[in-house]
Amino acid sequence: MTTRGRVEHHTSAGGVVCRVRDGVLEAVLCGRDSPRKWSLPKGTPEEGESMEETALREVSEETGLQVAIDAPVGSITYWFMLPRDGVRCRKVVHYFLMRAVGGSTEEHDAEFDEVRWFPVEEALSVMQYPNEVRTLEKALAALEDARTEARRGR
Repeated sequence: MTTRGRVEHHTSAGGVVCRVRDGVLEAVLCGRDSPRKWSLPKGTPEEGESMEETALREVSEETGLQVAIDAPVGSITYWFMLPRDGVRCRKVVHYFLMRAVGGSTEEHDAEFDEVRWFPVEEALSVMQYPNEVRTLEKALAALEDARTEARRGR
């Protein structure tokens, strides 16, 4: 039986983790060394998990940070091929704006070679995938909107 032409649907969830340090807005990225790639943390749901639960668990595992969700950011969709059998996969990743409430990037799991904080301008320039760059931009816009609302509420 051939798998050529078959399509699988996959779902993941992840986070855009931001902080302000010394007056500079930063985002955490996960990196691989060979080839060098920086991306947002994300992963696959376990049985019975909501997207929020998946995002919290995966971001915590991949970054070493304990995180809390502030708001949904939206989702991205992309296609890829499983080279071993030619199955086409459609993946939807749901992202959430998060903040670190504990932990350390030194405690990240082995899936990535390095996890670190970047000033957001640098993060936008080193990220590998354009759809993740747009996700970070959406998260930054949401942060700015929240700051504007907070100033109005004073």
